[in-house]
Amino acid sequence: MAQRGSSFWRVAHGREIELGARAAIMAIVNVTPDSFSDGGRYDSVDAAVAYALRAVSDGADIVDIGGESTRPGADFVSPSDEQARVLPVIEALRGETDALISIDTYRAATARLAVSAGAHVVNDVYGLQREPEIAAIAAETGAGLCIMHTGRDREKLADVIDDQFLFLGRSLAIAFEAGVARERIVLDPGFGFAKDTQENVDLIARFSELHALELPLLAGTSRKRFVGAITGREAADRDAGTAATSVLLRLQGAAIFRVHDVAINRDALAVADAMLAARHGFQRRHTA
Repeated sequence: MAQRGSSFWRVAHGREIELGARAAIMAIVNVTPDSFSDGGRYDSVDAAVAYALRAVSDGADIVDIGGESTRPGADFVSPSDEQARVLPVIEALRGETDALISIDTYRAATARLAVSAGAHVVNDVYGLQREPEIAAIAAETGAGLCIMHTGRDREKLADVIDDQFLFLGRSLAIAFEAGVARERIVLDPGFGFAKDTQENVDLIARFSELHALELPLLAGTSRKRFVGAITGREAADRDAGTAATSVLLRLQGAAIFRVHDVAINRDALAVADAMLAARHGFQRRHTA
């Protein structure tokens, strides 16, 4: 597929990031004891901040800070515990890096406090449909909003793309009703969230159909179970498989890649971007 044109994602605190000409990378920073591939490694403020800064050094444009594991069967975390985990990390990073800071939460109260602490983006894995008040917070604060599709806790449509349009259509209605501007929204098709291996593969194969929604797209395949099912690898050894999915999705127009291993995905995406630039140069030379 041809490379999508560039646009700017407007986020909180007067910031923005250009999307399109180059793949943007969002580094996963789990301040949790039980995340599926790195639980407990960065569950102190110092460890999480050090890891986030290392990810930025490796090429991350955004660091996504989460205080509750979203893996199936994960322990419940109270709002106060979630906030105690993430807010000190955000406050520390605000003074240490120019990278954008994202808060990975579905809770409106946490989202508000995180943006006040310095976060630029709210990343909601329930697509505004668990606590719709997040949309109003995004509109009020100017935060960037990442709206993710999920199949959890509901009946899905049989067709994987039809279900994307159904769910994300509802989410976008919530966002627009609250006054969130289109230029502040990115969509995530939610790889791995109540989707089996074949559904995830189908979603990769048909990813370009999501451009009908006319918003930038984020891909979050990193170390997911379906990558393990295909490669036979355990979670910590799925970065090469993840990088392969990143390239496939970049060639179909994904703009942002949420990953654990920044360096390997940065290199893979640099190759994809070079190919896309050459393709566009070739097309321009032969259509002038």
